[in-house]
Order: sequence, then C-alpha cells, then structure tokens
Amino acid sequence: MTPRLFTPLQLGPVTLPNRIAVAPMCQYAAADGVMGDWHLQHLMNLAMSGAGLVTVEATGVERRGRITHGCVGLYSDEAEAAMKRVMDAARAVALPDTRFAIQLAHAGRKASTQPPFDGGKPLGPAEDPWPTVSASALPFAEGWHTPSALDAEGMARVKAAFVTAAERAARIGFEVIELHMTHGYLMAQFLSPLSNRRADAYGGSLENRMRFPLEVAEAVAAVLPARMAWGGRVTGSEWLDGGITPDEAAALARELKARGASFVCVSSGGNSPLSRFPVEKGYQVPFAAHVRREAGEGLAVRAVGLIVDPHDAEAILERGEADWIALGRAFLDDPRWGWRAAEKLGVAHAFPPRYARVAPKVWPGAAWLRGAG
Repeated sequence: MTPRLFTPLQLGPVTLPNRIAVAPMCQYAAADGVMGDWHLQHLMNLAMSGAGLVTVEATGVERRGRITHGCVGLYSDEAEAAMKRVMDAARAVALPDTRFAIQLAHAGRKASTQPPFDGGKPLGPAEDPWPTVSASALPFAEGWHTPSALDAEGMARVKAAFVTAAERAARIGFEVIELHMTHGYLMAQFLSPLSNRRADAYGGSLENRMRFPLEVAEAVAAVLPARMAWGGRVTGSEWLDGGITPDEAAALARELKARGASFVCVSSGGNSPLSRFPVEKGYQVPFAAHVRREAGEGLAVRAVGLIVDPHDAEAILERGEADWIALGRAFLDDPRWGWRAAEKLGVAHAFPPRYARVAPKVWPGAAWLRGAG
C-alpha cells in the first residue's frame, strides 16, 4: 500500500502528486522586490526536490510591506517580469506534476528591518528605513519603529495591493496562492489581541479582529481564475497569555473555508519577542490537529515545524493530525529530501534523467555511493 505521504492531494482545482510541500522561506536576496540569480538557482533546485508543491517565499504586495530591503515583492512590472523568468526556469526542470505556490504577505509593523544575518534589527536613519503600518500604533518591541494604525483609506490600499499581486501571480502561472496570516505580520497583527487594540469594527471581538484579513481573502479569491487554489497560513498559538488560541485558529480556518479556501497551514508565534516555545520535533503539530478536528471536512490542513524524518511525516498523516506536511530547513539541508523520503518509505519516484545515476535501479554504482555496497 502506498504511504499516505505519497498519495495525491486535491486542493480545489489543483491536484498535488504527493503531500509534501516546500514551505516559503525568505532569502533576502532581492533588489526592490526584484528576484535575481540567487532565486533562479534556489527555485530551480527546489523544483527537483520531489515535493508536490513548492512555495515561493513571503512576497510583499507593496514596497512598504517588505520585511527588509532584500525581500521579494510583486508590486511592479519589473518584479513580475523577473519572477516570471525564475518560475519559467523552475518549471523547465521540475519533476513531473510539481505545482508552484506563492505566499503573498505584508509585514506591517515588522517591516523596515535588517535581514536576520545582518542583525534583524529595525533599520536605522542611515539605512533607508520606511514608515510602517499596523492594526494599532504599537511597536513590535522596545526600540522598534512605531507604526501608524491603518485607517479606512490605508486598509483599502493594502487590500488593493493584495488583489493586484494576486493578479500578477496568476499571470506568472502559479497554481496556488497562500495568504500570510501568521508570524506576527500585518494580518496576524489584526488577528491578535496583543497587537490589535482598535475600538472600531476591526478590533475587540474575534469576529472584528478577523474582519480585515477575511476582507483581503475575499478580494483575492474574487480575482483568481478558476484553475487556481488558495488558502492561508494561520497562527495556532502565540505562546503568550492573551494571544491567539487554537480555538481562534480553528474559527479563522472555518471562515476561510466558507470563502473558498482549499487549505490552511498551521504555524505559530512571531508576534512578540516575548514568546517562548519548545524547539522540538513536531512542536506545532498539535495545533494543526486541533484545527483539522474543529474546521471540519473540505479543508486540507497542513502541519509544519521541525518535521524532518519521513517516518514522522507519515505517522502524522496516519494519525489524522494533518492532511499534508510542509518542510523548510529540511529542504535547505537536503534539497533532495523528497527523493530520500520516497526511498525510505519504499516508493518509486521520478529522477531528472541527467541525475538518474543516483538511482540504484538505473545506475548500479549508486548503491555503492549510498554506502549499500
């Protein structure tokens, strides 16, 4: 019997060949949102990874929505053309039936910062900082830029930017769009009572805090062609008292499903530097399991977070804790993780013909190279 990890998964109109996804991972290598040769090699490499879905990193829908100067954006014709060049190349080398997604995002109050490898701090006066926005005028932490609270005009601008970016993504040829609603970025800032202190229709109750993210989701869904699927990455917990809870994550998942979402990916944290969480294998899986139970049928729930061993991934699916699995660091460590997973679980899988010498059945010497002979 085929392991569940290697069975197809349906996301609305899109069929994935297996239940493995490459999670979106920021590379901080763009120039004013424009992808370059780093992204070319990075995504061509991941296209051959054996994952059924490869997700492009968090992509700013407007210039001020980038986390750093190096973040990818999709707010200009130049950025769209550069991304199309990269994605056309990735598709040209991809394994059969590999699908591609893009994560559309706005950093909100966590924008205008240095890349993590340069310190990750807010940009100083000499580093070309830009004004930040959020649900409320509360900085992410002491010493960070104080954002402006978005008014009706600002929310309309951001929503329109998400719509335009989604239209650009459709033209590029993506099959799936993921809306970034976690890790403390703008939509999570509206969702969390820790960062949303508004007294209007967009603050207070969970219904109100969900209002703007759901308006964005509805606007994006309305412009997508019928061939595309969409969903969101949501917060299972903020690891802080008074923050987003698993029950709230499930409520958001249900509302997204009601608006046509095909999936959610359940992550956690990111909205405060005070969060403390256990860095251990599968630490976020219980949140995915909770959302899957509470959201009901018809929504593919994805688990993510230190899931490295294929047997662990398969066990999560077998226990019904999630419908599919996303990996990030594991694919950076081993860009052929999908190949290894198939071999460990006893599944035949495709190789690019020019790399087939690593397959023992095709090239007998491969067994010796793998230490089997």
